[in-house]
Amino acid sequence: MRIVADTQRCVGAGQCVLADPEAFDQHDSDGTVSILRPVPTNADELAKAKEAVAICPGRALSLREDSATTTG
Repeated sequence: MRIVADTQRCVGAGQCVLADPEAFDQHDSDGTVSILRPVPTNADELAKAKEAVAICPGRALSLREDSATTTG
């Protein structure tokens, strides 16, 4: 899985940063999301990413299958 952000939809609320400050930050210039860890590597990181996606008020975050981590 890979975390994907649509910065055009981001409202800069920072809920993602509160959910997982090791995976998300905000740009100083406009407050939009910056992804620090785009690929969760364990169950805890994935759970935090799912929480961030769920609570994002702008619906700017999503989780997508990462073709590099899927097997054929």
